[in-house]
Amino acid sequence: MRKKWYRRVLMMFLVFFLAAGGVYCYLELRKDALRQEVSMRTFSGQLVIPGGMPVGIYMETDGVMVLGTDEIKSEDGTKVSPAENLVQDGDYIIGVDDTPVETKKELLEVVQNFTNRSVILHLRREEEYIDVKLRPVRDEGGEYKLGIWVRDNAQGLGTITFLNGNSEFGALGHGIHDVDTNELLEISDGTLYETSIQNIKKGENGNPGGMEGIIVYNHYNVLGQITKNTDTGIYGTIDRIDRIFQNQEAVPVAAKEEIEKGEAVIRCAVSGEVEEYEIRITKIDTSPKEVNKGIEIQITDEKLLELTGGIIQGMSGSPILQNGKLVGAVTHVFVQDATKGYGIFIETMLENVDG
Repeated sequence: MRKKWYRRVLMMFLVFFLAAGGVYCYLELRKDALRQEVSMRTFSGQLVIPGGMPVGIYMETDGVMVLGTDEIKSEDGTKVSPAENLVQDGDYIIGVDDTPVETKKELLEVVQNFTNRSVILHLRREEEYIDVKLRPVRDEGGEYKLGIWVRDNAQGLGTITFLNGNSEFGALGHGIHDVDTNELLEISDGTLYETSIQNIKKGENGNPGGMEGIIVYNHYNVLGQITKNTDTGIYGTIDRIDRIFQNQEAVPVAAKEEIEKGEAVIRCAVSGEVEEYEIRITKIDTSPKEVNKGIEIQITDEKLLELTGGIIQGMSGSPILQNGKLVGAVTHVFVQDATKGYGIFIETMLENVDG
């Protein structure tokens, strides 16, 4: 009698466990399906103009970025590191004592007025604001120095990915990082400039090539403003659309669930004008560990392979199109195989514009 009672309790427990587990699995499957449905509805019918054009990029940092510290040979011949262990690579100097600092030039002007006393550096370190006290060192030439290497701007060349109906653009598909610290640059201002490709350095396995262009930083060549530098690309507005978008035909965008393995094309201007080149999408990861590596591609177009050897620096941001829709943008190249690389989902990039 007791055994039957135990069996009944055990069976009831198993039935409850299986039912609860089944409900949980069903709900999780419905959540995934709902997320896909929301994603598809959000992007279905949305139109953008695909890019592929190279642009010159100039950005000013939000504060003066610390690259590192250094020794100073003082006037008595000793070597001193006044900022060591006080400031860190990637810190931003935003003020000295009561004087705000936004540029390297402003910092140098403050330093020129130093005397033999300690100063307070106001720093931004990630999300935290801190103050550090240090004493400048007078060097052999009689000038006071902090022993800090700094940078306040960055420039380069990249490719426009898209333009939406509000004249907002996305480009690169990855952020611009400082070359010395590898930190994502925090920017206060940025400008897009017109450029032209002058030379292509062909990529080889283990040695990525690059696009070389001429950028004249003057008002006449300004195309628009950069307002964001994020891990998924740079974003802003374009004022002179006709100067850069010769073809203004809009295409629909694709949710990541719509992308298929197989044939696709990329747009870029390595030949001197925007052209489409054949590629193959070889892998799709809808939940990638790195946000701009959700798509794996391989260049199959013989003309592009002859021109560049595959994916080269400057091609980041080149639009990826499949079945008449914009699906993503080229972001990285495989170091050991220049014919292969990564891309970012276009829906990820579109999260950074208003619509």
